Amino acid sequence: MVVRAILLDFDGLICDTEQAARDSWTALFASHGLDFPDGLWRRMAGRHDGEDLALARLADELGAPVPPEERERRLGLKAELCRAQGLRPGVTALLDEAERRGVPAHVVSSSSADWVEPHLLRLGVRDRFASLVTGDLVERRKPAPDLYLLALRRAGLSPREAYAFEDSPVGLRAARAAGLRCVVVPSAAAEGAALDGASAVLDSLDEFHFDQHTEGSHSR
Repeated sequence: MVVRAILLDFDGLICDTEQAARDSWTALFASHGLDFPDGLWRRMAGRHDGEDLALARLADELGAPVPPEERERRLGLKAELCRAQGLRPGVTALLDEAERRGVPAHVVSSSSADWVEPHLLRLGVRDRFASLVTGDLVERRKPAPDLYLLALRRAGLSPREAYAFEDSPVGLRAARAAGLRCVVVPSAAAEGAALDGASAVLDSLDEFHFDQHTEGSHSR
């Protein structure tokens, strides 16, 4: 089947904002003399309610709600760390190859547009994407399929005509629930996670080649 569109997650796939998020949580927990648990971080990967999970865990450890000013300080640190992050390896090459083939690229993210778009502009790739489909446009975010279904509907495509690219099990579940083939390039938070149903699990987007992946499944 000819690929007529590629649908890319943002956080952790296009830009490693996930590492910045992890470092900000590590700093917040450390300010209370606590370690930020690896298991909690893995549970948070790709979930739009990950902040709620972490705050609930910290509140349990402290025996009191996390003060609003500490929550704001963490968000500020995350934003600062994210500004230092560039594109993940292979993103430019994938977009170049898609453009050469006349295949439009779209961003499909559970994050809001006011988070995703400024980063795409900062990274110089906003104009490489035909559309942004973000979490503020749907009631149910990933792992529900709604974002992908909306992206397909807007593009006028069936699931068989597109490829999704994700970095986490949550994103993979969303893509598969929408009937899409999905390539996973795991972020650090997803390393070792079960990725059943992925069309391919790659170390980098550099490894994706349209001619190889349109006819079958490949994995590292």
